[in-house]
Amino acid sequence: MTKLTHLDEAGSARMVDVGGKEATTRTAVAEGFIAMEAETLKLALSGNAKKGDVLAAARIAGIMAAKKTSELIPLCHPLALTKAAVDFTPSEEPAGLQIRAEVRVTGQTGVEMEALTAVSVAALTIYDMLKAADRGMEIGAIRLVVKSGGRSGDYTAPPRAEKD
Repeated sequence: MTKLTHLDEAGSARMVDVGGKEATTRTAVAEGFIAMEAETLKLALSGNAKKGDVLAAARIAGIMAAKKTSELIPLCHPLALTKAAVDFTPSEEPAGLQIRAEVRVTGQTGVEMEALTAVSVAALTIYDMLKAADRGMEIGAIRLVVKSGGRSGDYTAPPRAEKD
């Protein structure tokens, strides 16, 4: 098993000292999916939900979440992000929205958590804005898709297995 960097020799949590690491450009892309009824998807895409433009609000929420990740996730470093973008792709079967976030920094630590947090909060915002229409929405499939830069090198997630 790989040594966990957020634990010291005694097993106590600690924030990793990245001060000696070289600042490099680091990028992470994460994705997730929120499943919903077909009528709820139409409402989300219309821009006319009771609470307002669902996708605009979720995009802003995701970007804000990426910027605030160090305040939400213990031991994450505060980072001066150079890019945070959140995009949505509608799906008819299953009905829902694919959420994708890309985050970039030139720094001494990666942005995987920022991308994952952006997707998570964007999904939660969609749920909040549409829950009056569809309380059965389901958030899931959140994962890191790509990361580049840093000492550990690049990573690309394998394609998802197709469901029968």
